[in-house]
Amino acid sequence: MNRTYNFYGWQTADVAPVDDEYRSVKNPRELYDLLMKIWCAETCAPRMRDKWRNSHPTYGQCSITAFLAQDIFGGEVYGILREGGNYHCYNVIGDCVFDLTSEQFGDEKLCYENNPVQSRDVHFAKEEKRLRYEYLKSKLSEILQ
Repeated sequence: MNRTYNFYGWQTADVAPVDDEYRSVKNPRELYDLLMKIWCAETCAPRMRDKWRNSHPTYGQCSITAFLAQDIFGGEVYGILREGGNYHCYNVIGDCVFDLTSEQFGDEKLCYENNPVQSRDVHFAKEEKRLRYEYLKSKLSEILQ
């Protein structure tokens, strides 16, 4: 069955998992489908939580999602500098560029070129973010078992 997705790069997101723990997640589209069952207010960035809705599940989920996708598929996490000084994170694996949480920006066109690599050490220096990432990862593991 051919399904259309709304996240950036979905058409070419055909990379396979590099971690055996996630071998059942065939590609980023399948990861997106699984995360749709997991994303929640608790995984949303605290500063954005008041605007998070079930109808808008990708809102405030970018960095923890991108680093989880990196765990599964490898590659690098890059960041688009946003107003206010925060980075919106997405994944690059070889020629494959995808952004599982791009839907949160609606029709806004983001630039996925010439952005800086993001460090998990810097992002996870914020304990709340590390804890949200660990929660997201644990919920994914539960679904996969």
